[in-house]
Amino acid sequence: MSTKVVMEALSPTMEEGRLVEWKKQEGDAVAVGDVLAEVETDKAVMELVARAGGTLLKQVIPAGTTVPVSDLVAVIGEPGEDVGDVGAPPKKPAPKATKTEEQATQPAADRKRPSSMPAAPPAEAVTEGNGQQPAARPAAQAPGRGAPSGGRVKASPLARRMAAERGIDLASVSGSGPEGRVVARDLEGAVTRAPAAPAAAAPAPRSPVPAPPRVPAGVPFADVPLTQIRKTIARRLTQSIGPIPTFYLTTEVDMERSAEAREALLAGGGEKVSFNDIIIKATAMALKRHPECNAWWQDDHIRYWNEVHVSMAVAIEEGLITPVIRHADLKSLREIAAEARDLAGRARERKLKPEEYTGGTFSVSNLGMLDIDEFTAVINPPETGILAVGRMVQQPVVHEGMIAVRRRMRLTMSCDHRVIDGATGARFLQTLKGMLENPLALVY
Repeated sequence: MSTKVVMEALSPTMEEGRLVEWKKQEGDAVAVGDVLAEVETDKAVMELVARAGGTLLKQVIPAGTTVPVSDLVAVIGEPGEDVGDVGAPPKKPAPKATKTEEQATQPAADRKRPSSMPAAPPAEAVTEGNGQQPAARPAAQAPGRGAPSGGRVKASPLARRMAAERGIDLASVSGSGPEGRVVARDLEGAVTRAPAAPAAAAPAPRSPVPAPPRVPAGVPFADVPLTQIRKTIARRLTQSIGPIPTFYLTTEVDMERSAEAREALLAGGGEKVSFNDIIIKATAMALKRHPECNAWWQDDHIRYWNEVHVSMAVAIEEGLITPVIRHADLKSLREIAAEARDLAGRARERKLKPEEYTGGTFSVSNLGMLDIDEFTAVINPPETGILAVGRMVQQPVVHEGMIAVRRRMRLTMSCDHRVIDGATGARFLQTLKGMLENPLALVY
């Protein structure tokens, strides 16, 4: 008896996923737990695994297709078993172009279409995702080294897209992933080793910048479907700005002593500590003293957390993701530095597990490294506060009755007024400012 394979909800918020690559082909033997395909949702590349054994009788949708959760994607059964027209679209005239465009702009929950009708984005469009079911795991690397028998180089989906955008031949790149698979960091090296352009260009920013869509010559514009991560960002930020009554509090911090403490830590060797690590640690300790800011809005109640889990905003090529440093108040600066570096690296490679980017109680977003003096960040529901960190600059200020040049930095806290009142947020910022200006308690 055949078993239908459907697009699984690999996270609590997943509504649709893009099937990136089939790992099993029609006619291949399948065991329970085998990886059938790689699926991109809005945070990471996940594996769609088999729930039954047998033979993969039919791939209902081709690679590159985006389908809603619970739509049929494949059929597993006994060899030679007749699956009939399962997964075939209804026999009706093809919809007009205008109707197709209307369907493409409808929310996934409102769109009703046969699972075999692909809604594939162009080759350059990228989708990502998250996952939280027991069997959902970050995509494993394919076994083997180099190109398989068909001549196709083993590489992660993100690496393939980066190579296509930058004109890099994957066959010329040495993979550093498991068993020789090419991953994103290998392409960064390839770009560095590429011949220099005739005219020296300005150094590229260290933070990932999305590549602009390619518009063919002679064409006035190009429409690029929303990626999964961009859909999620749009939905959640609309949810945040719309109903959440937000107000903002800004303060300026003297970072001279924090800078001196960091220099002392760097001189002592060991894990390198960044200013962002210091801010995360100070934020966590301030939240411990002000639990009224360490809370979730839950519609009919407020959840005040006794544990402090700080989400840190990380820019990736396709958007933004917020890995969580759990129990940040209990960890040393060096522990936070090591964990933050690991989480940020795996976030950019889209290898985070669902539990590593969910469950934060307060967020920190830092754009100081991009020369932003001050900004307001959007609250990430159900959290009720987020700290926006500007750049650190040397300024002439009055210090101890004299003019002195000191390193200064602006912090802006976005507050959900349903939970945090003005005085409440101000007291939190006072505590945070005091810790950053006298960081002795942070260094342990």
